[in-house]
Amino acid sequence: MNPSARLELRQGQGLVVTPQLQQAIKLLQLSNLELETFLEAELERNPLLQRADPPAPGAPEPPAEVAVWRAAETQRPIAIEPTLRREKSLHEHLQDQLAMARLDPAERAVAVVLIEAIDEGGYLRADLDEVAGRLGCPLPRVEAVLEVLQHFEPTGVFARTVTECLALQLKEKNRFDPAMAALLANLDLLARRDHAALRKACGVDEEDLRDMLAELRALTPRPGAAFGGEPSQPIVPDVMVREGAGGHWKVELNGETLPRLLVDRRYHAQVSAGARTESERAFVAEKLASASWLVRSLDQRARTILKVAGEIVRQQDGFLAFGVEHLRPLNLKTVAKAIGMHESTVSRVTAGKYLATPRGVFEMKFFFTNALPAGDGELSAEAVRHRIRQLVEAERAEADVRSDDAIVEILKEAGVEIARRTVAKYREAMRIPSSAERKRMLRHAL
Repeated sequence: MNPSARLELRQGQGLVVTPQLQQAIKLLQLSNLELETFLEAELERNPLLQRADPPAPGAPEPPAEVAVWRAAETQRPIAIEPTLRREKSLHEHLQDQLAMARLDPAERAVAVVLIEAIDEGGYLRADLDEVAGRLGCPLPRVEAVLEVLQHFEPTGVFARTVTECLALQLKEKNRFDPAMAALLANLDLLARRDHAALRKACGVDEEDLRDMLAELRALTPRPGAAFGGEPSQPIVPDVMVREGAGGHWKVELNGETLPRLLVDRRYHAQVSAGARTESERAFVAEKLASASWLVRSLDQRARTILKVAGEIVRQQDGFLAFGVEHLRPLNLKTVAKAIGMHESTVSRVTAGKYLATPRGVFEMKFFFTNALPAGDGELSAEAVRHRIRQLVEAERAEADVRSDDAIVEILKEAGVEIARRTVAKYREAMRIPSSAERKRMLRHAL
C-alpha cells in the first residue's frame, strides 16, 4: 500500500483567546494597587480614556478635561511593572514565613492580625485581649499563636517590650539563664551604670558581668530595622461586609478602590472629524474600541468580585457571627457552582482581594478551608482539630491518655474518616505532645 497525500475538511469548535479577552482575565486577578498602576498606564496611552473622579459634595459637575493628543502621535512604551527593585519589607518577610507555618485556618487568622500589628522595629503593637475578642477565640489560643510567631526570623520580632525582645534573642542562642534573666529584669540599673547593684541582683562577679554585658550589646533592640525598602502599605479592602437587619450581611464594593474611567465621546468626535488619512482614522477607531472594552471589562470585574464575595459571605456567615471556630469547609468548586462561574475565574477573583468584616480584614482565600468526610457530609478540618484538642484536654490521669490510634477510632465512631498520620499532623500543628510525653507530664504533675 503506497502512502499518498490528501486534503480533508474538518469542522470543530475552539476557544480563541483574543487580546481583549486576555486583558479581561488579567484585570480579574490584579489587586486594587496593581489595577491602579495598570490604569495609569492606559490613561497615558489612550487619549480617549478619561478619569471620572466624583465631584465633592455640593459642587457642580466639572467640565470634561483631557490631555491634548494627536492621532498621529508616536506612542511611547509604558512600563507597568516597577523598574526598580526594592528590598522585601518586614511584613512581607513575615507573611512568607506564615505561608510555611503549620497553623490551622483559625490560628492563621489570628497570625494575620498579629502580623498587621507589627511596627517597623518588629514590635507587636496589639492588645491580645482585644484581638481575642474581635476574632471570637479564647485568649490562650491567641497567646499560643504569638508563641509560634515569636520563633519567626529575625529573632526578637513580635516582642512587646525591649526586655522580651532581648530575651527571645538570648533564648535562641541558648543563653537565657537565671543570671541573664535577672540582668534583663534590672535594665534600669544598667542605665544608671550601677554595676555593684547589678552584680548583686545577678549573683555574679565583675568578670562574669562584663561578659554578660558584652553579650547584651551584641543583641539588637530593633530586629525589624534590618529590613529596608518602602514602608508597608496598609491593606485597602475591595469589599465591605456589614451586619444588616435580621442577622443578614450587607456586601458592598469599596468605593475608594473602584476605578472610574469613561470614554470621552466629545474628544472622540473632535479627533475623528480632524482625521485626514486612513492610518489616522484607523488609529482613532482602535483607541475607541480599546477604551470601550476596558470600561466594560472594569464594570464586569466589579460585578464578578461582588458576586464571589457575596457567596463567600453566605457560606461563611458562621465565622462572621461566632468566630474562627465556625469556619465551614469551602473550596473553589463550591463557590463556582453556586454562582455559575468557572473555578479558574473564582481563583483569579480571590487572588489578592480583601474583605473588611466586623472581625477584621481578611484575604478572600482565607475563607477556603479543607474538609474531611464525616458520615453523609463533610466536616471542616478545623472542627476535627477542635475535637482532637477537646479529647486531649479531657485527660486527667495516665489512664485517660489516648494514643493517635485511639483518637482515630473515636473519630471514626463519630463518622469522621481520618488517617492516623493526619491525626498526628494536626496534633503536632497544635503543639500537643505525643501520648507518651503527655503520660510523663501527668505522672510528674500527680
